[in-house]
Amino acid sequence: MENAFAARADRTYLYCQRDLLEGVHAAAPPDGGRIAAVGRASLRADLPNALERNRSLTVRVRQLERRLSESLGENAWTESGLGASADIDRLQRRITLLEQDLADMSGQLDERTEELDAA
Repeated sequence: MENAFAARADRTYLYCQRDLLEGVHAAAPPDGGRIAAVGRASLRADLPNALERNRSLTVRVRQLERRLSESLGENAWTESGLGASADIDRLQRRITLLEQDLADMSGQLDERTEELDAA
């Protein structure tokens, strides 16, 4: 790939063009002219690890995209006014307290009504 530099061609372009890359590899000496057999074996051993890392990063990106999409959807739903109010829990607790107060006062009213009837 040093020839890519000499030809003023970007390496990434060659790697994106499979047919050109195969031609470069076919024209290159078997050991690359400079890469020792041990270096080539090391690179080949690293390839599965790099592929696995790429796969796991792809999965992670998909997870993050899904979470972002859900978050943006929830925000849009809330801001549109179609979604539930943010203080529903507070309102439900207030309703529960008022219902308890109503039950207590109904009980007191019944007791006083009975006392009046008895008097």
